Amino acid sequence: MDTDVMTGFGGKQAWLAVAGGEPQAVLEALGLRDLGTVGWRAGLDLAHLTDDRVAITPPLPGARGISWVLAAGRRLMQGVDIVEISAKLGAEVQFFATHRVTELHRWQRAAGGELVRAFGYVGQTGEVTSWFGDPDPAERDAGLPGELDEETTVLVAERDVFRVAAAWSIDPTTLTGPAPGPLLLGAADA
Repeated sequence: MDTDVMTGFGGKQAWLAVAGGEPQAVLEALGLRDLGTVGWRAGLDLAHLTDDRVAITPPLPGARGISWVLAAGRRLMQGVDIVEISAKLGAEVQFFATHRVTELHRWQRAAGGELVRAFGYVGQTGEVTSWFGDPDPAERDAGLPGELDEETTVLVAERDVFRVAAAWSIDPTTLTGPAPGPLLLGAADA
């Protein structure tokens, strides 16, 4: 019997982490068409190489003893309203993005339909593009200051995005081993 294996992802990618979510509900909250299931490697390749596909994992064990559904794809780089998705799903929703060419690094967190935290950074210009809420210990460990002012220098790298993701939900670069099920593949309407 052929068992699919999980495939890590994260570099030059955007993804959501949904606490206690179900793949079909995440697909619907993102407003995507259901293209059916696909193996991990093929699904993640499609999500990474196209602008309209999103691959959604089955629930995976993660931080705080919670299962997390991850949704990954370049499509999410175009922006996603995690506050709206959090309200629709009644769940904590996190957004992460990293692109090492421009050194774009972002993370956001919403719970109960409210934005809890947002951080964005473009290393190419050294500009902090978003800052909402106070950094938690995981963000401080990644090198963020406790508060931002005109004299504060921020330096964030791709690995810091993965460190925050690991503390908040799941570091997707570490996904290995037998897959707990196939990925659900969704597509944006043309």
